Amino acid sequence: MTRYSRQDVLRILRLAPRQLHRWERAGLIPPKSDYGFSDLTQLRVLAELCGQRMKPASIRNSVQAMQAVAGLANPLVESTVVPVGARLAFRHSGVMVDPIRRQLFLDFEAGPTRRPLTLAVMPTLRNAATRDRALQAIFVEAVQAEEQGKKTQAMELYNSILQQEPKYTAALINLGTLNYHLKRYPQAEDFYRRATLADPEYVLAFFDLGNVLDELGRPDESILAYQRALALSPSYADAHYNLALAYERKGERRRALTHWQAYVRLDREGAWSEHARSQIRKLLSREKLSIAHRTTAYLPNPGRQASRLSLVAAFA
Repeated sequence: MTRYSRQDVLRILRLAPRQLHRWERAGLIPPKSDYGFSDLTQLRVLAELCGQRMKPASIRNSVQAMQAVAGLANPLVESTVVPVGARLAFRHSGVMVDPIRRQLFLDFEAGPTRRPLTLAVMPTLRNAATRDRALQAIFVEAVQAEEQGKKTQAMELYNSILQQEPKYTAALINLGTLNYHLKRYPQAEDFYRRATLADPEYVLAFFDLGNVLDELGRPDESILAYQRALALSPSYADAHYNLALAYERKGERRRALTHWQAYVRLDREGAWSEHARSQIRKLLSREKLSIAHRTTAYLPNPGRQASRLSLVAAFA
């Protein structure tokens, strides 16, 4: 088997030594003195992802989630990697999966700039083989009914799954979402809560629960749900966005600012990112005026006013 020295790898992939050190520190590849072909393949994928401005922490989170969901030792080598916003999706076993949200995607492979279409939340792939195949068949039929706009039929099929397996989280989430779109918010909340109990590490269940609690006018509970989603997946951009909105509604501007800033770091382009930047500018402007007003109120003499205000400007 051909082995490559560290210098060979840097030369072949045109990497700077500090870049390789950075990936090692991030836990994306173990430190080595020589490398095999699979290592070279993994490093090439990392180089391409970083070239697309994917952060090492985001790559690591997605890789670890795929290892847990699909049981792959090295997802970057054993599957095809597809950037989806700030996260990674993986083509594996004939499907494309977002392992952090545990979602299956319809992927038309229309080019690198087209984002895949979310189809439905799927069961953990690693456990799929042990599940009752009849339930899997019903689940697929329900998803197809949803895609065809047959919502009543889909709900009946999901409910038939839950009659046999009450903790089938994929069915719980999809029933919650169907009820949410029908504005049946109490029913949606019930399904989402059942999903969080069935799988306490199901990020999407907590995010969806936060959305429905917001619709029900229960902001404090909504915030707790979004915080739980972020505790499970700190790079979940949508949770940062919705949490920022929730804090703004409560008048907690500084907390909102923190999550707007987190959002734009994770999602740098598009309408939502531009809206987040607009909110940041507004909040910083308000914060500057507020601090300046409080500072002048407590100045002991006019001679110190200019220096205090210069500090406020630097803060803003």
